[in-house]
Amino acid sequence: MTRVLILCTHNSARSQMAEALTREAARKAGVDLEVYSAGTEATCVKDDARTVIAELGLSLDTHTSKTLFDVPEPQNFDYVVTVCDSAAEACPVYPGKTTRRHYPFVDPSGGSLDRWRAVRDQLQTQFEAFVAALKNGHRVPDSYTDSPAVTVA
Repeated sequence: MTRVLILCTHNSARSQMAEALTREAARKAGVDLEVYSAGTEATCVKDDARTVIAELGLSLDTHTSKTLFDVPEPQNFDYVVTVCDSAAEACPVYPGKTTRRHYPFVDPSGGSLDRWRAVRDQLQTQFEAFVAALKNGHRVPDSYTDSPAVTVA
């Protein structure tokens, strides 16, 4: 099983949405992934994140904001993906087997639901491409701009 950690600053929005979207993409693609999200500090999962994920038929109801120390085996991930610049700078060093990727997304906090939806849709495109690459035995995209718009069937 491939282990994936999605890391952001507060684990309240982008990383939470990315976790749910990655799990769903993996489920649809039949890819065996163990997906977690965490923050460099914990706060709470934002209601707007819950709202826009629910619009896709997914739920963040059982999600809580957590730090890296709250996830099982925090130094044992195949992929660590940071989704904000601050987390990329604060991300700890991982052993050689861990592949790191940085996919920076705009923080939708304080914006309209349309802004939240736009970030959600960008996350969905990115992490579907990530899962599709794993499914097809390809290198996962290095950056957001390297990711083709891919729908995982």
